[in-house]
Amino acid sequence: MLLATVVAVITSAVVANATQTITTPNAAFISFNLAASANSAVITPVTNKSVLVMGCGTTSPVQAVGQVSLLHIPSSGIQWAGYESFGPVAFTGNSTSTAGTHIVYIDSSHLVDIRVASADTILIHNSSPFVRTGNVTLVW
Repeated sequence: MLLATVVAVITSAVVANATQTITTPNAAFISFNLAASANSAVITPVTNKSVLVMGCGTTSPVQAVGQVSLLHIPSSGIQWAGYESFGPVAFTGNSTSTAGTHIVYIDSSHLVDIRVASADTILIHNSSPFVRTGNVTLVW
């Protein structure tokens, strides 16, 4: 009986320490329809949390996707790591506050990308001579 009590107490202690909290993620969805050489409005990612940034270009025939995990450090800059859209797929990563710095391509021609806009914001840029459409989703 004593052994059963000890096992029950140890099991309860282990279960109490293994408790996990599951929360519903937050998300922001931004559609874009950008003229040639145009920028979207700036986007401010949540601070001090990992943010999954997924983007896709939906203009045919250059549809593609790219994604990064991003960290916005208030007034200091943006850090990220992820994968460019195919054509070819490549790793992307950096840490900067310099406006205009490329983060990730989201079309297969590598002409539409997400860029650093400031130490606290990002934007979508269309380098193509044509109108490009798509969307970007941030999940945190």
